[in-house]
Amino acid sequence: MTEQSRGRQQAATIYAVADLAQVSIATVSRVLQGSHLVTEKTREKVLDAVRALDYLPSGAARSLAARQHAAFGLVLPELSGPYYSELLVGFETRAAELHQSVMLVIAGTKDDHGRALRTLASQVDGVAVMGADVSHVRASSKPLVVIAGQGRPDTEVILTENVESARTLTEHLLDHGRSRLLFVGDPGAARDVHERHEGFLAAHAGRGLVPAAPVLAPFREREGAAVADRIISGELSTDALVCGNDELALSIMSRVLDAGLDVPGDLAVVGWDDVMTARYVRPGLTTVRQPVQEVGALAADRLHDLVSGAPSGALLHVLPTEVVIRSSCGCPAPSRTNTVSPAPPRKRDPR
Repeated sequence: MTEQSRGRQQAATIYAVADLAQVSIATVSRVLQGSHLVTEKTREKVLDAVRALDYLPSGAARSLAARQHAAFGLVLPELSGPYYSELLVGFETRAAELHQSVMLVIAGTKDDHGRALRTLASQVDGVAVMGADVSHVRASSKPLVVIAGQGRPDTEVILTENVESARTLTEHLLDHGRSRLLFVGDPGAARDVHERHEGFLAAHAGRGLVPAAPVLAPFREREGAAVADRIISGELSTDALVCGNDELALSIMSRVLDAGLDVPGDLAVVGWDDVMTARYVRPGLTTVRQPVQEVGALAADRLHDLVSGAPSGALLHVLPTEVVIRSSCGCPAPSRTNTVSPAPPRKRDPR
């Protein structure tokens, strides 16, 4: 080995590899771990950079042996749809700024979350888990942060405000004279959906109205189309829909418009998330904007503090949301927003 190549090997780091390959350090980590979540083109770019720099992954192992933080784990229920990609971007970007790599695990069912946590516990310094109830999962020595889920009594939980925003959105439809509202989503599927349905119920209770039962639908495009077909056929009688996310709302809008119904004339539709498409469709989608990337970044920040031994602060972190009024609800088409702040912080999550 020449002095030049020896010097290059000593200087090479995972960050240098990521920079040369023009990818994130999390992507480099995935390639080196043999993950299938990387395209063949990206894999080749990373491996070419590894060869060019004479990078040895064992350097990361030496870093771990020196008790330096190397990786965070992130457990997501899936990766489909814009929400999870936004969350992942926020988490990975902040982790990279903190000089951490990221190990991603997809847990398809509720039973998989405990298994995913046990798998990651031996490979990372801390884990963030999304949309899960880990209150009964065996405690781990590794720091744990829960996003939009249920934690143990000593676990930090990160949420966005849901109840008041959903109440405001539902009241807005009632103010438009809509009288046969339906909530589309499954309140039993996740904590945030449950809270959005709570807001829907609260708006009706505040007007002395009896709400209809929710239309149970997973957050997938095809499920929205199925709900739309039930409306078109007359199986569901409604003049306004409060959808649990934008993917359902946009899918329903597209299907009913193709069938000749008018939105919002025949059917008002509102969603949740404010994905990019929501502002470009016609009519523009009235929805709720939540800071998804900021949630991911905060989860990485909290893990870093916990791994570093910083004292725990609040166990519950609630980020504000914004009601975004466009025209799918019946309004002319402004773009005003109404920020809904969370309730005063509580010392412990009571759920």
